[in-house]
Amino acid sequence: MPLVPLRLLLDHAAENNYGLAAFNVNNMEQIQSIMEAARETESPVIVQASRGARSYSQDNYLRHLMLAAAELYPGIPMAMHQDHGNSPDTCKSAIENGFTSVMMDGSLQADGKSPADYAYNVKVTSEVTKMAHAVGVSVEGELGCLGSLVSGEGEQEDGHGATGVLSHDQLLTDPAEAEQFVKDTKVDALAVAIGTSHGAYKFTSAPTGEVLAMDRIVEIHKRLPNCHLVMHGSSSVPKELQDIINKYGGHLKPTWGVPVEEIQRGIKHGVRKINVDTDNRLAITGAIRKVFAESPEKFDPRDYMKPARDAMKQVCIDRMVAFGQAGHAPKIKPVSTEQFASYYK
Repeated sequence: MPLVPLRLLLDHAAENNYGLAAFNVNNMEQIQSIMEAARETESPVIVQASRGARSYSQDNYLRHLMLAAAELYPGIPMAMHQDHGNSPDTCKSAIENGFTSVMMDGSLQADGKSPADYAYNVKVTSEVTKMAHAVGVSVEGELGCLGSLVSGEGEQEDGHGATGVLSHDQLLTDPAEAEQFVKDTKVDALAVAIGTSHGAYKFTSAPTGEVLAMDRIVEIHKRLPNCHLVMHGSSSVPKELQDIINKYGGHLKPTWGVPVEEIQRGIKHGVRKINVDTDNRLAITGAIRKVFAESPEKFDPRDYMKPARDAMKQVCIDRMVAFGQAGHAPKIKPVSTEQFASYYK
């Protein structure tokens, strides 16, 4: 099956009332984990790479790993997504390297750190949408900055993210502005700011409506019932994964992520793409630490990467089932980006 546009998957998810986990990757084992989980659950897949991942792995490696996955799992529709593109040039390079979907994060300026105003966001996002849609590639935009409603600070992941203290308005997407933004930019999906953040340290206690503004998603969905919403920073940071790491020599401070039941609530109100990265990193690290602690004589990378791969696969299975995407892969007719370009004309 060819790599497919993200919009194809999001439309099917909306028609059938489910969400899609979007898993970040950096290497072969992570892609293998995702695809094996997708095969076992018959799930469509969103595999995404940040600028940091593209730099770490190099585009040629990533592209061929994705193509290998498409070849080895012909029954699984898969979108290849650029996560947090900082400029039209970054998105252009992703398209040229075979990505079937790109995110233009115009909520920040090209430095990936300084919050941008609405006019700038519309300008760069519209530029990417026009360029991408011409070749059938989907576009995700972002309105509002990820960060903590408790500290008022933005956060960074792979060098991307707002720095310093932000206003409450910057940390929460305005529903009326979201409606206008989608109209102005014609994005296929919109990432919204609701108090989530990247990494493991999202909340210092189980999140309530004061720090995780799920009601904001409900309001936005009422204004944009036909727009696909995206939740970034949505790993659940399960305590059992933290405990494994700490049991075998790690030192994670107590932390809470986004509860799965809150994500499921979001799915009922238009959330179609849910970004998951930290949970997979925790699973991999815990499995590797366990091997090193219990079998210190081991030195073959396969001895610790196999259990790491299995641990991440289980997280992927759990999210695919919880978000409702399991079982839908056979129902999606594959369409290439070239074929999909006519969708936007």
